[in-house]
Amino acid sequence: MFRIVLRSVFRDRHRFALPAFAVLIGVACVSGSLLYTGSLARDAERLQRASRPDVSVEVRATGERAAADEALRRRLAKLPGVAVARGTLRGWAFLVAPDGTLVGEPSADIGVDHLPGARGADPRYPMTVGRGPHGPDEVAVDRWAADLAGYRVGDRVRVVVGGEVRTARLTGVFTVDDPATAAGGTVTAFDAATARALFAPGPGRYESVTLTAAGGTSEAALAERVAAVVPRGLDVATRAELDAEAAQSPDRKKLGTILLLFAGIVLFVSVFLVGNTFSMLSALRAREHALLRAVGAGRGRVLAQVLLEAALVGAGAAVVGHVLGVGVAMLLGTLFGPAAGPANAVRPDVLAPLPLVTALCLGVGCTAVSAFLPARRAAATAPVAALRSGLPVAASASRRRSWAGGVCAVLGASALATAGEDLGVLCLATSALLAGLVLLTPLFAWGVTRVLRVPVRRLTGVRGTLALANARRDPQRTAATSGALTVCVALVGAVTVAVSSLSATAEQEAMTAVPGDLRITAVDFGEIGDGTAARVARLPHVAAAGSVREAGFGLPDGSHLWTAAVDPHAVNEGRLVGLRVRSGDLSGLSRGIAVTTDLAEERGWRVGDRVTGRRLSDPGTADGPPLDREIVAVYDGPEALGPALLPERAVTGGGRPAAGVNAVLVRAEPGRTDAAKAEIHRALRNPMLLVEDRADAARAARQGFGSLLSVLYALLSVTVVVAALGVANTMSMAVLERGREIGLLRAVGLRRADVRSMLRVEAVVVSVLGAGLGVLAGTAAGRAAAAGAGAVVGVPWVFLLAVFTGAGVIGVLAALGPGVRAARVPVTRAVGGEVG
Repeated sequence: MFRIVLRSVFRDRHRFALPAFAVLIGVACVSGSLLYTGSLARDAERLQRASRPDVSVEVRATGERAAADEALRRRLAKLPGVAVARGTLRGWAFLVAPDGTLVGEPSADIGVDHLPGARGADPRYPMTVGRGPHGPDEVAVDRWAADLAGYRVGDRVRVVVGGEVRTARLTGVFTVDDPATAAGGTVTAFDAATARALFAPGPGRYESVTLTAAGGTSEAALAERVAAVVPRGLDVATRAELDAEAAQSPDRKKLGTILLLFAGIVLFVSVFLVGNTFSMLSALRAREHALLRAVGAGRGRVLAQVLLEAALVGAGAAVVGHVLGVGVAMLLGTLFGPAAGPANAVRPDVLAPLPLVTALCLGVGCTAVSAFLPARRAAATAPVAALRSGLPVAASASRRRSWAGGVCAVLGASALATAGEDLGVLCLATSALLAGLVLLTPLFAWGVTRVLRVPVRRLTGVRGTLALANARRDPQRTAATSGALTVCVALVGAVTVAVSSLSATAEQEAMTAVPGDLRITAVDFGEIGDGTAARVARLPHVAAAGSVREAGFGLPDGSHLWTAAVDPHAVNEGRLVGLRVRSGDLSGLSRGIAVTTDLAEERGWRVGDRVTGRRLSDPGTADGPPLDREIVAVYDGPEALGPALLPERAVTGGGRPAAGVNAVLVRAEPGRTDAAKAEIHRALRNPMLLVEDRADAARAARQGFGSLLSVLYALLSVTVVVAALGVANTMSMAVLERGREIGLLRAVGLRRADVRSMLRVEAVVVSVLGAGLGVLAGTAAGRAAAAGAGAVVGVPWVFLLAVFTGAGVIGVLAALGPGVRAARVPVTRAVGGEVG
């Protein structure tokens, strides 16, 4: 049997080419994703070890109750087997280039403490040029950042730390192999005292204490000694545990899951193509299977033969797909790697067992599963079918399938309408709706072709009539072909509607978040300095400026209250933003609290009531300073100043704010908004700060979602390619199946151009049918997702119309090759037998 299968696959190799290519693409995406994420894990582990070569054991805090402080460091330094005990400090520090731009990726720009050892060198940051920093006005930077910015030892450099721009002298350049530089960021080193002032989580505290084991002491033994003396609330981790944690980053797992999800979608769409191919092959080879049954082959043998053919095709596609997966992994490294940074090329392990085994299992499994139903139909061919001169009649849409599709579609649509914010219900509902529409596609195909019969006949004549008849001849095949497009277009439509709705909502919120003329905010990972508002207020063309800080409080009933801390005088006098006071008086804000009308109605609060609670700490627990203030006013105002107002001094203390500045609101002199914006840029000279009016904020909100859409479209485009291959494959197989029919049509006067036109019309009908159902399902899913997220639902009808039109273009392109092949077949040969 194996020899028969090999001959059969080799004979029909041109018929298996497109389905094998579709599986190949899916396997390449899966292998590439696994190879890429595996390489990231190995690189992360390597960087973790290389960036801190002196770490044997690390002690770190797991909560607020215990801290890694200087007293603990000294106590640990005296333990037997400890060579060095080092307190680690790390925070955001952004290096500014001479032209005023940031050097490197802001998300990876860090500042560290430089701690020279007994020999005057820091093992983590060995200097290649110059020396380490010795005071608050000196810094050292990594070599890549210095080369990129063009800095040399002795230059004056600017560094943004804590929202303030600091000027310092560059004293040294060091080499480092750090996760920050691998991500395209920079590393700026400060002396120990300066780093404590800038980055310490509290007086005398460290992020962690790292220990270097003395000679003859193992990491495990040292960890046991340390665990016996550290207080509760501190975690002790060995070098091996730290490396394993770096390799198992949650962000890396999330990226791997997303990539595998899209790769799975590609394979799922490929299943339609493979199944359709074997269905059509079973029809073409019905007499062959009947002859096998007639000479004694049982149903099991025929079933095994077809499945073995599928397995061979899948295995070949899997092997080639895994090889191409290496290229996909390299491409992913380029797409998702840093825009700038030192060379950190992803090196996929081609022989890694997990991607290789997964590729083989998926390639063989997908093709075998897709071919199972066609194989069962082939095995059920009666021996008497060998006596027939024609092909078996194509199956029509069954009533059972239509009922099942209707139930699935209704259940899916109902679940979408009630999904709300539950992502799991939303995904299940969308899947049910898609499954129902795919099951109903034969019925839709019959109905659509009947409706289009008159207009298509008037536009294209007999060619259109024949094309629609061919599409109606086997509605299940039409459904299998258009089903892949339905899934792809539904995904594109859902993503487009959801992201467009979120973009519109973000744009609206961004505009309302600028209640004054201008707003100063920090870019991601940046901060606004405490004195920024005071500096801006002194500038020409600025009428008023004030900081807004966000502070949360836990109330006695267990709920949370979020407040905006502002300058009470600026708010009371209306210099910044006009607030409408419903009751009470904002002049008493310096000693009380003001709440919005909505919050007062929700809580049943009135002027004179007292609000009590405790300040929320970073972990979200109410263990901070107490809150006990009288409500002095109930007001209406913009969301940026709500749902409650506190005076700024209520969330500051000891000269150091307990809540960072979220924004600085600016009111310009009448007609001088642009001039005020230019003055602020010149005065602050801080590339980490954004000075925006309402139009700028709306534009920035739109741009962020535009980038997200581009990435999603790039990933989904692979599924569209596979779906287009499915249409082309169906048209190619249809030419082979209808060779005699096409020859007879040519014999009675149909021209070659007419044959090509007939196939184009059929392909367009199939494509448009799939796209129409996909747009319907995608729009419903996208609207449900947007509504569940509380977004303003917006449907980009122009884009969806373009997608629908693009499906027709796909149909035209898919029919080009098969049309040319059908038109070139000689009439005498076609009449005499099948084309092939």
